[in-house]
Amino acid sequence: MTANLHAELKSMVGQVQWEWLKPHVQRDAVVVVNPNLDLVAVGVAIATDNTQAVEHWITEQLIGKPDAEQLVVWSDDNKRFASLIVQPYVLVQVPEDSARAATPLKIRP
Repeated sequence: MTANLHAELKSMVGQVQWEWLKPHVQRDAVVVVNPNLDLVAVGVAIATDNTQAVEHWITEQLIGKPDAEQLVVWSDDNKRFASLIVQPYVLVQVPEDSARAATPLKIRP
């Protein structure tokens, strides 16, 4: 099942702009995924309730909710994000070539 789920989620990854994410941020559904993690693997872990992996990533601040500083930076730029919907969440990654990717994520669990 996990292989099929991985393939299905991989096909659902897309690029979105900040404007598309705003309503999801307002409902507190956006989860920022560190660019060093595989977005699809995180999606699979969430979809299959792999709490051990998810808790590890949260503890290591590799996934979490965006902080206020990130939201300000993103709203000022014409940023594009890799995104994946895993209900009820919208997982996003800032592209690695972004200046923000060079700094550690400041995310709130």
